[in-house]
Amino acid sequence: MLGAYPELDPARVHVILNGIDTDEYRPDDATDVLERHGIDPARPSVVFVGRVTRQKGLAHLLAAAPSIDPRAQLVLCAGAPDTPELAREITSLTEDVRAHRGNLVLIEGMLPKRDLMQILSHATVFVCPSIYEPLGIVNLEAMACGTAVVATRTGGIPEVVEDGITGLLVPFEVGDPATREPASPTEFAAEIADRVNTLLAEPSLAARMGAAGRARAVESFSWASLAEQTVNLYESLVTNGGTA
Repeated sequence: MLGAYPELDPARVHVILNGIDTDEYRPDDATDVLERHGIDPARPSVVFVGRVTRQKGLAHLLAAAPSIDPRAQLVLCAGAPDTPELAREITSLTEDVRAHRGNLVLIEGMLPKRDLMQILSHATVFVCPSIYEPLGIVNLEAMACGTAVVATRTGGIPEVVEDGITGLLVPFEVGDPATREPASPTEFAAEIADRVNTLLAEPSLAARMGAAGRARAVESFSWASLAEQTVNLYESLVTNGGTA
């Protein structure tokens, strides 16, 4: 905004981020949803949730998959593909992962919230390989369910995921400004696998990050928190005669 409107006074620009209902999105200890979808609750899992679109980076996660610890289940909760071409590409990549790595669970279509929350709650790691996100609400949903996050350092994601505290951020360099594809897809996939494997190898670290993520979601991104921030801003405007 400041770049688009250089005459704005930065001191008068206040940011109140988006949020989620942390009373609704919370850890779910039940396992019925996992069992229905063929997810073993006794084994570690790496979960992706998102539409099948270039922005969400599923192809990059699938490229990273062969390097992710094969003992972990890779659970893909994937919506409908944007195009037939992308559908064919993702299908081919998924088949390659199944053939060479295994331990892949593909859940196609939109899931009910309760199903999604239970899958997120039992994940060892939630992965957001997006090549761009304005904020990344899905990361907040995973954090609110008490799960550590591995996400791309792009867009608004670093405002949500605290690197080394609530998860691990993956370095990202844009190659093509028009498509926002990474400068080095191979390196990007390797960095995703590296950070996922770090948390799979240290489940206690993943658990600590998950707990920190839940606390951060409630403290900074719950509707109650956002309402309080909004009220405080309006009160400051009244107190200062319409300026802040």
